[in-house]
Amino acid sequence: MNEPPAELDTDELLRAVQRWWDPAVDAMNHLPVGFGAHHWQAEVAGHARHFVTLDNLGVHHTLQTLRSAYAGAAALAAAGLTFVVAPIEPFAVPFADGALSVTPWLDGTPVATIDQEVTAAMLRELHSVDPAALGVELPGWQPIVGLDLADRIRQSVQRPWSGGPYGERSRQAVMAVLDDIVGWTTRYVELGRVAKSVTWVPTHGEPGWHNQLITASGTVLVDWETLRLAPAERDLQTLGVGDPLMLEMFDLEWRLDEINQYTTWFAGQHGNTADDRTAFEAFIHELTR
Repeated sequence: MNEPPAELDTDELLRAVQRWWDPAVDAMNHLPVGFGAHHWQAEVAGHARHFVTLDNLGVHHTLQTLRSAYAGAAALAAAGLTFVVAPIEPFAVPFADGALSVTPWLDGTPVATIDQEVTAAMLRELHSVDPAALGVELPGWQPIVGLDLADRIRQSVQRPWSGGPYGERSRQAVMAVLDDIVGWTTRYVELGRVAKSVTWVPTHGEPGWHNQLITASGTVLVDWETLRLAPAERDLQTLGVGDPLMLEMFDLEWRLDEINQYTTWFAGQHGNTADDRTAFEAFIHELTR
């Protein structure tokens, strides 16, 4: 996120990192990276040591699923998957309204354009791992939305969205595609039933360029909070390969998840911050693409 949480006490955050991970940390600097979670650089005597993340709990994560995902990432790294950047135990602890986690700081270059060959190699190695051999239980994928999504959205647009500058524009855009949302949701639920009959493997969930970093030892994958046992196409959609039905399902999942979240965002109180503007652009894109 571009802005730190408005009511978060940075001193409390520092004390939490010191208590649970590293008592030597003496400074926390918010990083305007990613979208959805908040991130900080934890420093010791002016040098970066850790990458700190505050994840929201609710739609995508519980404290337990985060702990399971991060424990799974640590097990993958211990099993020899050198591209896995795993969080440090205790993996995730409650903080504010979310969950705090810490990974080692890595010096590297963000990926601007995905390397298909490198990414495919990482995913082949990940998908070939036997989950039973890891010694931890990986969380399993579950559909993110159900058939009630379209009804909830239809009810929401019956009243003005007057909580901020993007409210009414967002509401009008949603109303223009209400019938499409019904169709997308119905198809997604149908394909979710099909997904139960295919092979499931360990998946990262979002292995695109935004979660890759080029380091001195090679390209690595970060942000393992989305680790799930799932059909391989959950990752392979990044490369555009795999079973067409599962690729369709995970594309619909992304679209409906974005619509669900941004409907809540813009139907409620919001402003005109950089995060609001980014969210509005993403909302309109998913409604109209």
